[in-house]
Amino acid sequence: MGRAGGTPATAALTAAGIRFTLREYEHDPANRDFGLEAATALGVDPDQVFKTLLASVDGELVVGIVPVSGKLDLKALAAAVGGKRAEMADAALAERRTGYVVGGISPIGQKTCLRTVLDETAELFDTILVSGGRRGLDLELAPGDLLEVTGGVLAAIAR
Repeated sequence: MGRAGGTPATAALTAAGIRFTLREYEHDPANRDFGLEAATALGVDPDQVFKTLLASVDGELVVGIVPVSGKLDLKALAAAVGGKRAEMADAALAERRTGYVVGGISPIGQKTCLRTVLDETAELFDTILVSGGRRGLDLELAPGDLLEVTGGVLAAIAR
């Protein structure tokens, strides 16, 4: 496992008996485009690498997982969870509630169990990559397994 050791995300996947592959890369501290950095460093199509974003939907924190090549459609995310209005969550709040730092927020193994929505384009791939819980570490797993471990739902939330 290299220097990854364990993260809450890898521990949660292992406990659930879900197969995954660790994909490590050297994170450049100057790079703030974490998802595209991962795709480039790992030689993976940016449509197959997904970023984990937190939004406040009618006051409730919700996780939206979209390809790094796109953006989160806040209206679509709100609709996917039966809400009316969504806005991006404050970074400090996102870090406190998930236990991860921005740029390394995994949808898996978060401190607080949050409702999770995965963009439907994930189904185009046998496996997708999501953050493993720190910058420079991604996890490759099947979209269905990601939905299972997060209790998430699939919806069109990217634009």
